[in-house]
Amino acid sequence: MRRNWILLFCFLPFLAITAVAQEGDIPGSQDHPIISRYPGSVITGYHVSTYDEFTLPLGKSDGESLAKSQHLEGKVTWITYDAPAGRTVLEIYRNYEAALNKAGFQILFSCVDNEGCGSGNPILYAPNKDEDWEWSAGQRYVSAKAHTATGDVFLSLHIGQWSDLSRGPSLVLYVVELQPMQGDLVKVDAATLASDITTQGHSSVYGIYFDTGKAEVKPESADTLKEIAKLLQNQPDLKLLVVGHTDNVGTLAANMDLSKRRADAVVKALTATYGVPASRLLAQGAGPLAPVASNRTEDGRAKNRRVELVEQ
Repeated sequence: MRRNWILLFCFLPFLAITAVAQEGDIPGSQDHPIISRYPGSVITGYHVSTYDEFTLPLGKSDGESLAKSQHLEGKVTWITYDAPAGRTVLEIYRNYEAALNKAGFQILFSCVDNEGCGSGNPILYAPNKDEDWEWSAGQRYVSAKAHTATGDVFLSLHIGQWSDLSRGPSLVLYVVELQPMQGDLVKVDAATLASDITTQGHSSVYGIYFDTGKAEVKPESADTLKEIAKLLQNQPDLKLLVVGHTDNVGTLAANMDLSKRRADAVVKALTATYGVPASRLLAQGAGPLAPVASNRTEDGRAKNRRVELVEQ
């Protein structure tokens, strides 16, 4: 089913979408296409990075740090709004909460006021420098996640009330769309694979792609598969274990099965498409048993999802 990513504010019936810049917004700014502003709000800060890092709050702020967080990398959109006077933090928050739930977002963390959210000035996103987590007149925070056809999307929203109650609340919105960096990342070539195997007996390969939870090799893996085939052609006596690795999301049994099926798929592609003799390859699955980074962060989990070539 196709999801409509314009989040409708549905908590109050008279609220409507404002999808374009309006009078009072800073020049060059606009709402993010997946979520509309609270009606009457004005954009006071705006920045978009095509690829950057963001610290997603998942716990209380204690001075300069967070009790729990998640490191994200991808396209980051940062928007700050001044909400209209006469609206409360709770009213605005409930509208966003309802919209997120309706659109299929999973709430990862939420907090209320200084007791629940903490205080201090944590740095979440470098272009925004530090963020104020001390709102004596009231604040709420929510971090949420949704799965899309093009990757995971994270949303983080901070709402605080100025001590001057005649002003409307202030909103800080971050939308992080996980995606690989543009351009060629790390080239996999036969010479590098050969060097790794000669010096350490194995080589980690990150250029073979699968959809989440799937074991079908994606077409964009072709360049990497060609280099593996070239390696085997250059070294006719070399035999390899093709070992699939996963992160630790899900059950151990499911990840062990998935890693073996992915290894089988790589062997099948190398033999059927690139003419590598099946006798020179053996598929195995290690699941999450041999991580190379912590599974507590998105970056670490990405490093653990890999295929390794091991000399037999």
